[in-house]
Amino acid sequence: MVEVQAESPGKGRLPVTAGALRLSAAAPERMTSLAPYKGQAAALSGAMQAAHGMGWPKPGRMTGRKGARAMWFGREMALLIGPEPDPGLAAHAAIVDQSDAWAVLVLEGPEAAQVLARLCPLDLRDQVFKRGHVARTEVAHMAGAIARMGADNWRIMVFRSMTGTLIHEAETAMRRVAARRNSPV
Repeated sequence: MVEVQAESPGKGRLPVTAGALRLSAAAPERMTSLAPYKGQAAALSGAMQAAHGMGWPKPGRMTGRKGARAMWFGREMALLIGPEPDPGLAAHAAIVDQSDAWAVLVLEGPEAAQVLARLCPLDLRDQVFKRGHVARTEVAHMAGAIARMGADNWRIMVFRSMTGTLIHEAETAMRRVAARRNSPV
Protein backbone atom coordinates (compact mmCIF):
# COMPACT_ATOMS: atom_id res chain seq x y z
CA MET A 1 0.00 0.00 0.00
CA VAL A 2 1.22 3.48 -0.86
CA GLU A 3 1.69 5.81 2.08
CA VAL A 4 0.79 9.42 1.29
CA GLN A 5 2.64 12.15 3.17
CA ALA A 6 1.83 15.83 3.19
CA GLU A 7 4.43 18.17 1.71
CA SER A 8 4.86 21.91 1.90
CA PRO A 9 3.35 23.49 -1.22
CA GLY A 10 6.66 25.25 -1.91
CA LYS A 11 8.92 22.27 -1.21
CA GLY A 12 12.18 22.55 -3.11
CA ARG A 13 11.45 26.10 -4.28
CA LEU A 14 11.57 28.07 -1.05
CA PRO A 15 13.08 30.07 0.49
CA VAL A 16 13.88 32.66 -2.16
CA THR A 17 15.99 35.74 -1.45
CA ALA A 18 16.74 38.86 -3.46
CA GLY A 19 18.68 41.64 -1.81
CA ALA A 20 17.16 42.17 1.64
CA LEU A 21 13.91 40.43 0.62
CA ARG A 22 12.98 36.88 1.62
CA LEU A 23 10.05 34.71 0.55
CA SER A 24 9.40 31.55 2.56
CA ALA A 25 6.62 29.15 3.47
CA ALA A 26 4.68 30.00 6.62
CA ALA A 27 4.67 27.36 9.31
CA PRO A 28 1.63 25.15 8.67
CA GLU A 29 -1.33 26.07 10.83
CA ARG A 30 -4.88 24.81 10.97
CA MET A 31 -7.23 27.10 9.00
CA THR A 32 -10.97 26.86 9.49
CA SER A 33 -13.56 28.99 7.72
CA LEU A 34 -16.37 30.32 9.88
CA ALA A 35 -19.58 31.65 8.34
CA PRO A 36 -22.21 32.76 10.88
CA TYR A 37 -25.77 31.58 10.45
CA LYS A 38 -28.35 34.30 9.85
CA GLY A 39 -28.66 36.43 12.98
CA GLN A 40 -25.84 34.58 14.79
CA ALA A 41 -22.86 36.90 14.18
CA ALA A 42 -22.91 38.44 17.68
CA ALA A 43 -23.40 35.06 19.36
CA LEU A 44 -20.55 33.62 17.28
CA SER A 45 -18.26 36.47 18.28
CA GLY A 46 -19.08 35.86 21.95
CA ALA A 47 -18.49 32.13 21.59
CA MET A 48 -15.16 32.81 19.86
CA GLN A 49 -14.16 35.17 22.66
CA ALA A 50 -15.02 32.62 25.33
CA ALA A 51 -13.39 29.67 23.57
CA HIS A 52 -10.40 31.25 21.83
CA GLY A 53 -9.84 34.68 23.41
CA MET A 54 -10.75 36.66 20.29
CA GLY A 55 -13.91 38.04 18.77
CA TRP A 56 -15.16 38.26 15.21
CA PRO A 57 -12.84 40.46 13.08
CA LYS A 58 -14.02 43.69 11.54
CA PRO A 59 -13.87 43.87 7.73
CA GLY A 60 -10.27 44.01 6.56
CA ARG A 61 -8.83 43.18 9.99
CA MET A 62 -7.53 40.38 12.18
CA THR A 63 -8.11 39.63 15.84
CA GLY A 64 -6.14 37.44 18.21
CA ARG A 65 -2.44 36.86 18.48
CA LYS A 66 0.31 34.62 17.13
CA GLY A 67 -0.86 31.02 17.22
CA ALA A 68 -4.56 31.93 17.42
CA ARG A 69 -5.99 34.49 15.00
CA ALA A 70 -9.28 35.25 13.34
CA MET A 71 -8.79 36.81 9.91
CA TRP A 72 -11.57 38.57 8.02
CA PHE A 73 -11.97 36.62 4.80
CA GLY A 74 -14.90 38.23 3.05
CA ARG A 75 -18.49 39.19 3.75
CA GLU A 76 -19.83 37.06 6.60
CA MET A 77 -16.68 34.91 6.61
CA ALA A 78 -13.52 34.65 8.67
CA LEU A 79 -10.65 32.20 8.96
CA LEU A 80 -9.77 30.86 12.37
CA ILE A 81 -6.02 30.28 12.12
CA GLY A 82 -4.14 28.12 14.61
CA PRO A 83 -6.45 26.40 17.05
CA GLU A 84 -8.93 23.65 16.37
CA PRO A 85 -12.34 25.34 16.55
CA ASP A 86 -14.26 24.83 19.75
CA PRO A 87 -17.22 22.49 19.04
CA GLY A 88 -19.58 25.10 20.51
CA LEU A 89 -18.97 27.39 17.53
CA ALA A 90 -20.98 24.99 15.35
CA ALA A 91 -24.20 26.20 17.02
CA HIS A 92 -23.61 29.65 15.49
CA ALA A 93 -21.72 29.07 12.24
CA ALA A 94 -20.90 26.78 9.36
CA ILE A 95 -17.38 25.47 9.99
CA VAL A 96 -15.13 24.05 7.26
CA ASP A 97 -11.50 22.95 7.53
CA GLN A 98 -9.48 24.90 4.92
CA SER A 99 -6.00 23.78 6.01
CA ASP A 100 -5.18 21.91 2.80
CA ALA A 101 -6.81 24.45 0.49
CA TRP A 102 -4.46 27.41 0.92
CA ALA A 103 -0.74 28.02 0.57
CA VAL A 104 0.58 30.70 2.89
CA LEU A 105 3.87 32.41 2.05
CA VAL A 106 5.78 34.95 4.12
CA LEU A 107 7.35 37.96 2.41
CA GLU A 108 9.82 39.88 4.56
CA GLY A 109 12.11 42.81 4.01
CA PRO A 110 12.14 46.60 3.92
CA GLU A 111 10.88 46.68 0.32
CA ALA A 112 8.21 43.98 0.70
CA ALA A 113 5.38 46.47 0.07
CA GLN A 114 7.06 47.47 -3.22
CA VAL A 115 7.11 43.80 -4.26
CA LEU A 116 3.45 43.36 -3.37
CA ALA A 117 2.56 46.54 -5.26
CA ARG A 118 3.73 44.73 -8.40
CA LEU A 119 1.47 41.76 -7.61
CA CYS A 120 -1.79 43.24 -6.36
CA PRO A 121 -3.94 46.37 -6.84
CA LEU A 122 -3.91 47.58 -3.22
CA ASP A 123 -2.68 50.73 -1.55
CA LEU A 124 -0.07 49.20 0.75
CA ARG A 125 1.43 52.40 2.14
CA ASP A 126 2.13 52.30 5.89
CA GLN A 127 -0.53 54.88 6.73
CA VAL A 128 -3.23 52.99 4.76
CA PHE A 129 -2.52 49.26 5.14
CA LYS A 130 -1.34 48.87 8.72
CA ARG A 131 -0.28 45.91 10.86
CA GLY A 132 -3.31 43.67 11.37
CA HIS A 133 -4.95 44.64 8.07
CA VAL A 134 -6.00 41.98 5.58
CA ALA A 135 -7.56 42.07 2.11
CA ARG A 136 -8.98 39.50 -0.24
CA THR A 137 -7.55 40.56 -3.57
CA GLU A 138 -6.07 39.56 -6.86
CA VAL A 139 -2.47 38.41 -6.40
CA ALA A 140 -0.62 38.11 -9.71
CA HIS A 141 -3.92 37.34 -11.50
CA MET A 142 -4.95 34.74 -8.89
CA ALA A 143 -7.59 34.92 -6.18
CA GLY A 144 -5.84 35.40 -2.88
CA ALA A 145 -5.36 37.40 0.28
CA ILE A 146 -2.69 39.70 1.70
CA ALA A 147 -2.17 40.30 5.42
CA ARG A 148 0.26 42.66 7.10
CA MET A 149 1.80 41.02 10.15
CA GLY A 150 4.42 43.68 10.92
CA ALA A 151 6.28 46.63 9.45
CA ASP A 152 8.15 44.47 6.92
CA ASN A 153 6.33 41.16 7.37
CA TRP A 154 3.46 40.07 5.10
CA ARG A 155 1.45 36.89 4.51
CA ILE A 156 0.33 36.06 0.99
CA MET A 157 -2.33 33.40 0.52
CA VAL A 158 -3.43 31.70 -2.70
CA PHE A 159 -5.09 28.40 -3.46
CA ARG A 160 -2.58 25.64 -2.87
CA SER A 161 -2.63 24.56 -6.53
CA MET A 162 -1.34 28.04 -7.49
CA THR A 163 1.73 27.99 -5.23
CA GLY A 164 4.24 27.52 -8.05
CA THR A 165 2.81 30.45 -9.97
CA LEU A 166 2.88 32.66 -6.88
CA ILE A 167 6.49 31.75 -6.13
CA HIS A 168 7.51 32.53 -9.72
CA GLU A 169 5.66 35.86 -9.81
CA ALA A 170 6.87 36.93 -6.36
CA GLU A 171 10.47 35.97 -7.12
CA THR A 172 10.38 37.96 -10.36
CA ALA A 173 9.00 41.02 -8.54
CA MET A 174 11.56 40.61 -5.73
CA ARG A 175 14.47 40.51 -8.17
CA ARG A 176 13.20 43.58 -10.01
CA VAL A 177 12.76 45.58 -6.80
CA ALA A 178 16.20 44.49 -5.56
CA ALA A 179 17.76 45.39 -8.93
CA ARG A 180 16.35 48.93 -8.68
CA ARG A 181 18.13 49.41 -5.39
CA ASN A 182 21.44 48.20 -6.83
CA SER A 183 21.26 49.97 -10.21
CA PRO A 184 23.00 53.29 -10.82
CA VAL A 185 20.70 56.28 -11.13
